[in-house]
Amino acid sequence: MSMKKPLLSKISFAVLGLFVILIINSCGKSTGSGTTPATLADVITNGLISNLTSTTAQSGGIITFNGNAIILASGVCYSSSDVTPTIADSKTNDVGAIDPAGTTTYTSSITGLTAGTVYYLRAYATNSAGTAYGSVLKFTTSASISGINVTVSTLAGSIAGGFMNGSGTAALFSGPQGVATDAQGNVYVADGFNNCIREITPAGVVTTYAGNGTAGYTDGPAASAEFYGPEAVAIDVQGDLYVSDIGNSVIRKITTAGVVSTFAGNGTRGFVNGAGTVAEFNNPQGLAVDASGNVYVADRSNDLVRKITSAGVVSTFAGYYLAGYGPIAGSANGTGGNAEFNNPVAVAVDASGNVYVADQNNYSVRKITQANVVTTFAGGIVQTTLVGAPAGVATDATGNVYVTDQNGRVLEITTSSVLYILAGSATQSGYVDGAGDVARFSSPQGITVDSKGNVYVADLNNNVIRKLVVNIQ
Repeated sequence: MSMKKPLLSKISFAVLGLFVILIINSCGKSTGSGTTPATLADVITNGLISNLTSTTAQSGGIITFNGNAIILASGVCYSSSDVTPTIADSKTNDVGAIDPAGTTTYTSSITGLTAGTVYYLRAYATNSAGTAYGSVLKFTTSASISGINVTVSTLAGSIAGGFMNGSGTAALFSGPQGVATDAQGNVYVADGFNNCIREITPAGVVTTYAGNGTAGYTDGPAASAEFYGPEAVAIDVQGDLYVSDIGNSVIRKITTAGVVSTFAGNGTRGFVNGAGTVAEFNNPQGLAVDASGNVYVADRSNDLVRKITSAGVVSTFAGYYLAGYGPIAGSANGTGGNAEFNNPVAVAVDASGNVYVADQNNYSVRKITQANVVTTFAGGIVQTTLVGAPAGVATDATGNVYVTDQNGRVLEITTSSVLYILAGSATQSGYVDGAGDVARFSSPQGITVDSKGNVYVADLNNNVIRKLVVNIQ
C-alpha cells in the first residue's frame, strides 16, 4: 500500500500538467491570432429592378453571410459601359436591415441615369477581407416614362362588413378573398365569411351569384347551393366559374346556367390524384384556368400545385409529396416533383401556359413552364421589399404579372422584369382611397385584371373590393 501513493501522486501530477497544457492550447486557439479569419461576404443581387423610369431605378441586395467580419459598406455598383461593374464605377452605399434569419437586406435608390440606356448592375458588400459581388443584372432605362400614375377607389363594399346586395358602398361583404373578371368586365368575388359567391357589374352593382349564405356542402341550383369558406374563383372561356371551397377541400364548378357541382375532390382532406371525386386536396386555395380549360390549384397544405383537366382528372403539376410521410415544404427549384413550395396560396396562368405561384412562406413568386420546370420569378426565401408576403397573383393579356403583398401593397412585374409598386405601403395598413402611394390596404388578397387593364383587389380586412386604374406617364 505504501508504494501506491507516490505512484498515484505522479500520475495525478502528470494528468494535471496535461490538463493545464490543453487549457493553454485551447485558449490560444480562440484568442489573438487564432481567431477565425475574415473571408469575403456572400451577397445576392435583387433579381428585379424596381420603379424604373427614364432617369431613376431601385435595386438592392441580400447579404447572407458577413464573412466573419463587420460589413464596412454595401450597396449596388452600376455602369453603362462595364458589363461587370465594380465599386470603382458608380455605386450606392446603403444601410442594411438585419432580419430574424441573421441576413442583411438593403434597398438602393439610383438617380441621374440616362434615358434609353442599357445599364449593368450588381450588389456588393465590403469587409476587411475585400469586396464581394452578386450576379450582374442588365436593364434599360425608359426613353420617356417618368412614372406610373395609379388611382385607387372602392368598387363595392364598406369597412363595416356584413351581407347586403346593392350598389357600391351600400353593398356589404365579409372577408372577401378571391376575385375574377369575365369578358364583360363583371367581377366575381369569393365572399369567404358569407359562404357565397358575389357578382359586381362594371357599374358597381352587387348581387349574389351562388350560395345561400349557410356554411355547408350542397350542390344544385346556385341559389340553394352551400359553400364553406370559399377562397378563390376563376373563370374559363365559356364563362363557367370555378371555386376553391377550402372548408370542404373541394373544387366546385358553377355553370353559366347557374348549376353548382363538385368538379374535383370528395370533402376529405388528403392527397390523392385521380378523376373527379376520387381526388383529394388539403386546403385548396388559389385557382387559375388556361385557354384549354385546365384548372390549376394551389393546394396549400400539401405544398403542391395540382392540375385538373377539363374532364376533371387531377394530377400533381409541381411540388414534392413524400408517400407515407406527407408534404415536403421547401424552396428548391427543379422539374415537377423535384421542386418544392412552402405554403402556395395563389396561382395565375398566362397566354403561353406558364403558371405563376404566390409561394407565401418563401416570400416569392415562382414560375412553372408547361414542361413542369419551376424557377423563382421574383423574391426569395428571405422576406424583402421585393414581393413581401405574396397573397394573390394575376396576369394580363400581354404577360405582365400582378401581385398582392398582404403586408399592404399591390405590385406589377412587367415582361421586362421590372417591378412597380402600384399602390399601398408595406409598413402602413389602413383604408384610404386616392393616389397609389397614398392609398392604404389591410391584408389585400385576391387580384385580377380586366381587358381594359383595370386591376381589382379583394381587400380582406377592409371588407371591400378595390379598383386600380393605371396610367403610364
